[in-house]
Amino acid sequence: MTPSILVVEDEPSIAEVVSLYLGRAGFDVRIAGDGLKALEEVERREPDLVILDLMLPKLDGYEVTRRLREIGDTPIIMLTARKSEVDRIAGLEMGADDYVVKPFSAQELVSRVRAVLRRATAAPVSDPDAARLEFADLVIDPVARVVTLRGEERALTAKEFDLLLTLARRPHAVFNRDKLLELVWGSADYIDPSTVTVHVRRVRAKIEDDPSAPRRIVTVWGVGYRFEP
Repeated sequence: MTPSILVVEDEPSIAEVVSLYLGRAGFDVRIAGDGLKALEEVERREPDLVILDLMLPKLDGYEVTRRLREIGDTPIIMLTARKSEVDRIAGLEMGADDYVVKPFSAQELVSRVRAVLRRATAAPVSDPDAARLEFADLVIDPVARVVTLRGEERALTAKEFDLLLTLARRPHAVFNRDKLLELVWGSADYIDPSTVTVHVRRVRAKIEDDPSAPRRIVTVWGVGYRFEP
């Protein structure tokens, strides 16, 4: 089936160019000119990926992302003229999968779309035959893909679960961000390394008693992260 892409962009010239290149690449493309229309399009027929401008009329890209994340894990690539790391991290914190700064190459955007779709459709890192992992009050079940803390289930997204499982399978081992991108996302190409930082922060918020002083997922400064059982 041809992957469907929803382009949410209020500048007609940009939307037209992006749509043209994606169409030539074999994608089924729809366009929405504002945030409300974007949500209507998603409700009408959920796309395989959303390309989302941040500066939109009616609802901005951050609010659209927040609402999309309330209903599912549809991959999102943000488009913005903001270049600072703070803005990139803010977008990733909201749930974006990638971040492209204007002006951008349409061909590069197509490559990023393909990369994000590959990651989204890749087999999960969990082994269906693996035994569950138990660390005192924290239990990770790779078969059911469920995490419980003191008997209470914690709601992790697919990538959050894969990240935690990857770290927990090798306690005390230190993983740098590029290695985690390779193991969890399938590749370090076209992915902002801040993606790992953001996902680690999210997982800590769900499994740590004090996320500001984590005991499970520990930062090894200048290197990466390790899981402490």
